[in-house]
Amino acid sequence: MKEESLWEYIVRFISTYGNDFLHGIATTLWIVPTSLIIGLIMAIGLGVLMASRAPLIFRVPALIFSYIFRGTPMLIQLYLIYFALGLWLSEIPSLPQFIDFLLKDKAFWAILTFALNTAAYTSEIVRGAIETTPAGEIEAAKAFGMSSKQIFIRITFPSAVRRALPAYANEVIFMLHGSAILSTIAVMDITQAARVAYGRSYEPYLPFIAAGLIYLAITMLIFTGFKILEKRVYRHLSPRQI
Repeated sequence: MKEESLWEYIVRFISTYGNDFLHGIATTLWIVPTSLIIGLIMAIGLGVLMASRAPLIFRVPALIFSYIFRGTPMLIQLYLIYFALGLWLSEIPSLPQFIDFLLKDKAFWAILTFALNTAAYTSEIVRGAIETTPAGEIEAAKAFGMSSKQIFIRITFPSAVRRALPAYANEVIFMLHGSAILSTIAVMDITQAARVAYGRSYEPYLPFIAAGLIYLAITMLIFTGFKILEKRVYRHLSPRQI
C-alpha cells in the first residue's frame, strides 16, 4: 500500500474538515465584531463619564463595572452569564417568544459577555486618552472662545481617538484570541472546529496548527487594518515638504 505523502494528507484533511473550519471562521467573524461594536458604544459613554467631573453617584457605578470585568477572567464571566444568568432568566414564565429565542441562543450570551468585557477594558482606554489631552490644546481652545461642549467635540475627543487607536487595536486582537473560549459552551468557532477535527481524526497536531494559522492570519489583517487607519488619522500631523 502506497504511503500517503504529507501534501496528500493535508489535502485530505482540508477536504474533510474544511467546512467545519469555514463555519468556525464565519461564527468568530460574526460574534467578535458584533461584540466589539456594542462594547465600543458602551465604552465611549463609560469612558467619557469616568473622565468627567460628574457627581460620584454617576461615576462610581461605571468604575465598579470596569473593575469587576477587568478583574475577573473572561471564562468565569461567560460561565456566570451563560449558565447562571441564562438559567435564571429562562425560568421566568410567559416570556415573549423573541426573548425566549434569544435566551436559548448560545451566541447571544457569548456576545453579551464579550461586549461587557470589552466595554470595561475599552472604557479605560477612552478615559486615559481623554485625561491625557495636552493642556495647551485646551487653553488654546478657550482662548478662541470655545465653550466646554465645543472643546470636547472639536478638540478633546478627536485628539483622544488618535491616542486611543494603538491600545484599541490591541484590545481587538485580545478579543479575537479570547473568543477561543466559545468552544467551552459548544459554539462552533475556530477552536471548536479544531476540537471537532481532533475528535474525529485523533490527529493531535494538525487541527490546532490549522486553528493557530487561521488566528494568525486574522490577527495580521487586524494589525494591518489599524496601521492603515493610524496613517490616515495621523496624516495631517506628518511633516510636510515646503
